[in-house]
Amino acid sequence: MTTIADTKSLAEYNAASQPSTTGRRFGTAVKYILLTALTVIWLIPMFAALVTSFRTMDDLTINGFWSMPQSLKFDNFVEAWNQARVSRYLLNSFIVTLPALFGMLFLSSLTAYALARFRFRFNLPIYFMYVAGTLLPFQILMLPVFRLTNALGLYNTYWALIFIQTAFQLGFCTFVLRNFMRTVPSEIFDAARVDGCNEFRIYWQIMLPLTLPSLAALATLEFTWVFNDYLWAIILISDDSLRPVTAGLAQLRGQYTTNWPVITAGALLATLPTILVFAFLQRYFIQGLTLGSNK
Repeated sequence: MTTIADTKSLAEYNAASQPSTTGRRFGTAVKYILLTALTVIWLIPMFAALVTSFRTMDDLTINGFWSMPQSLKFDNFVEAWNQARVSRYLLNSFIVTLPALFGMLFLSSLTAYALARFRFRFNLPIYFMYVAGTLLPFQILMLPVFRLTNALGLYNTYWALIFIQTAFQLGFCTFVLRNFMRTVPSEIFDAARVDGCNEFRIYWQIMLPLTLPSLAALATLEFTWVFNDYLWAIILISDDSLRPVTAGLAQLRGQYTTNWPVITAGALLATLPTILVFAFLQRYFIQGLTLGSNK
């Protein structure tokens, strides 16, 4: 039989084994303080860039980058948009990014559909080839790609960037879409085939709507990566009128002097498209990242 002393000892043991309310509150407070401090540290460069875009070059040169601004003006954004040709560079970035984004999503979704829904002899080797392509450092292919585009007459054209960006992102897109398409029940496609649908109609009218969250998540990531690409832009484009915004802003640096407020204002203008894309697609982006996490 359990005595009163045993019951009292058990209650004391349970009370001692559980962390106190004060300790939990202290741990929570420390966690939020650390997270807030890290967030502030991460935002300091962005805030400094925002302030710099409103400063004058004389103020920045005399007082330094981290000094308190003595005067502010809004002309830097107008100068960056017109005289620094940021408007043209942004247009070039859209001319490259949008066709490349459409091409990589369309081709990778076709490939992923075939790899996910059909059983054939070289299914896994082809899939592993796409995965291996994502692990290959693209820097080692700079010289072959340069010679290839030059031989095909694509050097210093929009098509060079469009084709290269599409080709180099196919592996990752196929990897993501193929794994998602395998989770779609096969009974849906069997019912469509019984109703007389051909394979392309099944892909276009059934599979693509079902994979919309995954496609939106990929579109958000790929738009950001292609739009912000700098390396291929300086390798495959030499004409200043064709440069995307990343390469165009780099050309604003002078040999002896550089107008940093104008460059910073142009860089902030260049970030607006990616921010807007994420703002409109964030619901699908978060949904696409959490697909398959639970059943």
